[in-house]
Amino acid sequence: MTMIMYLLHIVGALAMGFYLILPFAVGKIRTLSAAAQEGAFASLRTLNKIAQYALVIQLLTGGYLMTKGNYSHMWMAVVVVLLLAIAAIGGIMGKPLRLAAEGAKNNQDVTPQQSKIRMFSTLLAVFLLIMVYLMVERTMF
Repeated sequence: MTMIMYLLHIVGALAMGFYLILPFAVGKIRTLSAAAQEGAFASLRTLNKIAQYALVIQLLTGGYLMTKGNYSHMWMAVVVVLLLAIAAIGGIMGKPLRLAAEGAKNNQDVTPQQSKIRMFSTLLAVFLLIMVYLMVERTMF
């Protein structure tokens, strides 16, 4: 059972990798035409939803794996807080993604939404990198 959970945990981590490339994708969107921006924002919104489901997988499988391992309480607390922060920011980013797709469809200015998406995507990438570091370097705490 532990190996199955570990496999699911790895698959969830791969799906969350979307958050690492998101800041670069968002940076390129402003150079696209309005129709292309609409499609790009709609695609990013769909991928964000998939990553949100992957976060649930990470929470469940990670919780199971933590019960089977020998981890410090501080490490577990930091990892759970980071996971919840990633989930919250990813969820908050959903509204600007929706508004940007609708604005691009209606030929409106989407600069405010793009700025929010860029900020949230950068935070997500940084938090995910910190989490990956903590997963590899568990002796820190």
